Amino acid sequence: MTDSKRKRVLSGIQPSGNLTIGNYIGAIRQWVQYQDQFDAYYCVVDLHAITVDYDQTALAAKTREVAALYIACGLDPHRNVIFVQSHLTEHAELAWLLTCNTPLGWLQRMTQFKDKAAKQEEGSVSAGLLTYPILMAADILLYHAEVVPVGEDQKQHLEFTRDLAQRFNHRFGQEVFTIPEPMIPLAGARVMGLDNPTAKMSKSETSQYHAVYLLDEPDMARKKIMRAVTDSGREIRFSDDPERAGVNNLLNIYQALTGQSREAIEAHFATARGYGDLKKEVAEIVIETLRPIQERYRELTSDMGELDNLLRQNADKARAVAQPTLQAVREAMGLLKKS
Repeated sequence: MTDSKRKRVLSGIQPSGNLTIGNYIGAIRQWVQYQDQFDAYYCVVDLHAITVDYDQTALAAKTREVAALYIACGLDPHRNVIFVQSHLTEHAELAWLLTCNTPLGWLQRMTQFKDKAAKQEEGSVSAGLLTYPILMAADILLYHAEVVPVGEDQKQHLEFTRDLAQRFNHRFGQEVFTIPEPMIPLAGARVMGLDNPTAKMSKSETSQYHAVYLLDEPDMARKKIMRAVTDSGREIRFSDDPERAGVNNLLNIYQALTGQSREAIEAHFATARGYGDLKKEVAEIVIETLRPIQERYRELTSDMGELDNLLRQNADKARAVAQPTLQAVREAMGLLKKS
């Protein structure tokens, strides 16, 4: 269990693709709001990124990029534990020990595995993709995380983690693991693709106009938003109508970044001449939001040695929690104690 009176939270993002305003609004910005409320652990989950085809020449640079963006977005590395997953061998070791306690059928019914495997050539699906949920469980259980922020696409994985922790505790007759609870994201956290507002914005999507990236230059961010898919209407109002998904997505982004109520936003745009006015204002709000993030990012990455030092220090903090957990697992399973 955690020593802190505050509940412990853990989450992470893969260093694949480019972080988007969807990652910022739906996750990182909310983590920043949590940092005085929780005992927080945030990792760059690079081991997860290698379960599918990836660019090994870019992996280290992308890992640093994501870590720097965590900090640039407002996560304080002295108030949160910000670390790289692969810097702690405890993650991989616990994942193997948990693999030996996981029924194969649990893995085969995971929806995300089926979806990702279906997109790959037959015979090219890695065993790592199948066991991905076990590694995710290890990430969470190593730190006795009591709450885990989850979106729709990760709910099944958290249920898997809960089931596996309960199975392990029961099998070995000890409360080795803390059973984590889901943390539902704040309202309005789901950001959709600019080119396809019926699908969640993804950092791995290759379409040029799908997402605004956190490191996009202002002109590029503006161009992407001005090209966002809308509809043939003119009325600027929030709506659940699928036909108006594009306008609703832009309004949700505007609301998330301004903090205004729906009523105030609709009143503000009541005299707008059309969707062009909405797009221009959304673009300016996004650009102004990204400006300080990009400035801080450039400061952090101007001295990679200092960034790496911060990551080492935080990895040590994480290890101080992970090692005792792993040792408790080893003892429960009857492994010979290390000398």
